[in-house]
Amino acid sequence: MDILYMREALEEAKKAYSTYEVPVGAVVVHEGKIIGRGYNQRETLKDPTAHAEILAIKEASEYLGAWRLNNCTMYVTLEPCAMCAGAIVNARIERLVIGTRDFKRGCCGTVEDLTNHPKFNHRLEVGFGVLEEECSIIISNFFKELRESKER
Repeated sequence: MDILYMREALEEAKKAYSTYEVPVGAVVVHEGKIIGRGYNQRETLKDPTAHAEILAIKEASEYLGAWRLNNCTMYVTLEPCAMCAGAIVNARIERLVIGTRDFKRGCCGTVEDLTNHPKFNHRLEVGFGVLEEECSIIISNFFKELRESKER
């Protein structure tokens, strides 16, 4: 099932790509159903918090009518930053499945680990590498195209 839900997160990332946003997508799953979706919209919404994970958490919270996303799994194409990792911990998400690592800003074990910090009262299961190549390629292609457009 992880591959199926990561494919859905990749579809969200493609939406971001199509609007010239950094292509990151996320979905939140509860009891086998996607209850939250998000893709990066910082530029579109002029909002520094409009990351895929934050938008997916907001939609999932609205669906459940609660801020605690107990028994939920989030699938995200790129390792969350500090803000998003903090939101995931605060939302009490149980499991996080990540497509590819972020070697510059990843806060789920790569640069830092906020998802399993010993001083926090909530820790979650974190897994990496589901559809890693596809998740990595979409990010690489986006930044390659961005660099090429600036060179023109």
